[in-house]
Amino acid sequence: MKTAIVIGATGLVGSALVQLLLTNSKFDKVLTFGRRSADFNHPKLEEYVIDFDRPETWQHLVKGDVLFSALGTTLKQAGGQNAQYKIDFTYQYQFAEAAALNQVPVYVLVSSAGADPNSIVFYTRMKGELERQVKQLAFTSINIIQPGLLVGKRQEERTGEKVGYYVLKAVNRVGLFKSYQPIPAQTVAKAMLNAGNAAMPGTQMYALEKVFDLAE
Repeated sequence: MKTAIVIGATGLVGSALVQLLLTNSKFDKVLTFGRRSADFNHPKLEEYVIDFDRPETWQHLVKGDVLFSALGTTLKQAGGQNAQYKIDFTYQYQFAEAAALNQVPVYVLVSSAGADPNSIVFYTRMKGELERQVKQLAFTSINIIQPGLLVGKRQEERTGEKVGYYVLKAVNRVGLFKSYQPIPAQTVAKAMLNAGNAAMPGTQMYALEKVFDLAE
């Protein structure tokens, strides 16, 4: 029986992942850390509402068997690139660092298709920088999921993502941008769970096709 740690539990992928973890027989405890409560109760669930800017108040609590990192926001929600970078890179890296120092053996990260620290695109460069940095941490098993455009029912409407969804569907029909094709958040959550349970030593990279395979 294992303990799962989740950040980003109120997001599209994170919330789906928590539901899967709570019904999975291999985990008897699920710890969630976030800026707000998910307002959800379950005997296996322990929820911590934290200030990510004050790691000294929470880093000692980051203990368990698998860290699932699904934290993220949009440029519009964050209010600018610096704010988005703090959430998508700084907070996730600091949390992963705390987990590694506390000897959590397995790490599963939701990144993005096209992640590249040398990209000229801010979003994919940020994701690539995070991938590069977490690969240096002392986890036994590092699993990086690189989905395309996430689809699912969100609390807030994202017009840009709606437009992107239909554009990508159109170009996928002619064989373009296959690695960015839309993927259900539930599929990504299943892939994360399976990656955490598989826990192969070293660093495992899962691009879009492998994400679908991993979720089966």
